[in-house]
Amino acid sequence: MLLRPTTILLRPLPRLSHTTSSSHSFNSNSNSNVYPDDPDPDPPLAPDLFPSPYHRSGSYTQGDATYLSLALSASDPASVHRLLSRMRLHPHRPFPERLFFPLFRIFSRFNLPLDALHLFDEMLPSFNCSPTVRSLNSTLSALLSSPSSLPLALPFYSRALRSYPSISPNLLTSNLLLKALSHSPSSLDRAIHLFRSLPSRDAYSYSTLIDALSRFNRLNEAFSLLDEMQLDGVPPTSITFNSLLRSLCRSGDLSRASKLTRYMLLKGCPPTTATYNTLIHSLCLHGNLDAALSLLHRMPCDACQPNEITYGAIIDGLVKLRRPSDARSIVIDMDARGVRPNAFIYSALITGFFRCGDPDAAIETWTAMVERGVKPNTVVFSAFIDGLCRHGKADEAEHLLSRMTAEDCTPSVFTYTSLMRGHFESGSIQRALATWKDMVRQGCEPNAVSYSTLIHGLCEGGRLDEGMMAWRNMLAKGCSPDVVAYGAMIRGLCLGGRLDDGVRLFNDMLAREEPEPDAVIYNILFDGLLKGGKLTQAMDLLRSMLNRGCDPDEVTCNTFLREFGGDDKKVREFMEGLVVRLSKRERVEGAAGIVGVMLAKNVAPEPGTWAMVLGGVCKGRRVRRLIDKCWIDIVGT
Repeated sequence: MLLRPTTILLRPLPRLSHTTSSSHSFNSNSNSNVYPDDPDPDPPLAPDLFPSPYHRSGSYTQGDATYLSLALSASDPASVHRLLSRMRLHPHRPFPERLFFPLFRIFSRFNLPLDALHLFDEMLPSFNCSPTVRSLNSTLSALLSSPSSLPLALPFYSRALRSYPSISPNLLTSNLLLKALSHSPSSLDRAIHLFRSLPSRDAYSYSTLIDALSRFNRLNEAFSLLDEMQLDGVPPTSITFNSLLRSLCRSGDLSRASKLTRYMLLKGCPPTTATYNTLIHSLCLHGNLDAALSLLHRMPCDACQPNEITYGAIIDGLVKLRRPSDARSIVIDMDARGVRPNAFIYSALITGFFRCGDPDAAIETWTAMVERGVKPNTVVFSAFIDGLCRHGKADEAEHLLSRMTAEDCTPSVFTYTSLMRGHFESGSIQRALATWKDMVRQGCEPNAVSYSTLIHGLCEGGRLDEGMMAWRNMLAKGCSPDVVAYGAMIRGLCLGGRLDDGVRLFNDMLAREEPEPDAVIYNILFDGLLKGGKLTQAMDLLRSMLNRGCDPDEVTCNTFLREFGGDDKKVREFMEGLVVRLSKRERVEGAAGIVGVMLAKNVAPEPGTWAMVLGGVCKGRRVRRLIDKCWIDIVGT
């Protein structure tokens, strides 16, 4: 029976000199003065807790129960370090190994893997305790709890076995090493080799390797291992199937995901909340919100409760489909089920209302969030600042940025870029440049989007030379321009009467092969070439546009039709030609878009053109019906 101290109080400590960071170093030579900077010379624990001299009876030493009770009641790294400091005052006293297991767990829970490693190294020299495989496994678990310490797991394991040859690794040890090797594609083959060398394997062994193979797009090997798992007499678990489902949904293999879901149920693996979250997230990514909502309502039937991840996926999907009001209804349902909306959900709602042109609803959502006691983080602040700027409220966004920094919330590059864009759009170029300088001064590294915003704003404001300077600076920093930056720079050159420079920059873009020019960039060049009387060059560029897989849009048509004036014959020939060429390339959406432009201009397509476009559209609908059927299979299983 453990003796828990109930009447003896721990001394209050005015100040701690030990840190709880992973860089903490255990001092095995510490003596009576554990806290040299503390004005109180007494140790942090009342001395009458630990009677002296200590008496041994077999493997039991007087006071072991007290120390174990304190170890079990430790709730944070600071309390662990205080206990270890007291234990170090008795360097010749042997301590039982079971005392250290709760300490390893605390270091793992608080993401302090190096502290766990140091504790393992100090067990014998400082605490007269020779570690066994249980301490080895506890340390490995702590190292695997943090991605930064994963590379230390294998070197630690090898060193531990050299230092303590009596340690005999077990299946748990092998599974932990398997997890360490499965974290990157470069070591995955070594994980497979280790797996093959194991004398016995359990569901964790198989699931760990199947998950790694699935994450690194080696799906065929993962499914082969699933078959092998069952031949080996190891029943798969829901965790095993969830890894495969995530990979299938991520790759868009809907039919295979449907079959795997049915197979999972046949094998007696009921869906878990993680299973539902995987399927719901994939449905939302593919825009099938109705099926996702059906799954949400079905979850309680399988004893699965929706959580923040479930609701977050559906709310994010509704927002992307421009249905923020429906997303707000889901939040109300979420609240009724006792699931508290988090900052991610509020940021999605705020973004959705702003982008659907309803800033008042976005502000109401922000107010509701604050009233509920949800502290806004960088993501929420940035979403609100971006929305205000998109609606011409850059001044209010500026005040919100000040509040953000006052609440010790660090602005991101997205925050500054949104505010800079807002100032440019309101015509305040100087304030936009001041925002850029503030971003750099705060140590926030500009990215391609922020450079694009700066270049676009300068060029639109007629400051082409400064835009060129920003362009050169971006390249010097090793930041690759995106399609927006190219478009802004090409437009600025064309508007500045430097068409040849714009064409040269476009050719440079093609030579880089990334990013691929979009219709906006082509339209800028079409406008410049046609205004310069270079129709032949513009038509050559149009052919290049089609060959590179970029579809013309309404702006393309209007730019060329302006050149043809009121010649109905040329207009018809031009637009019919575009539809035919797009249809032959099976670019159905592009062809249908041009037909829409023709009808808007009262230019009826020829019967043959109609037949070609409708045939492609109907074929596309058949494909979509098959995709929807796959999801119905999943939902109806």
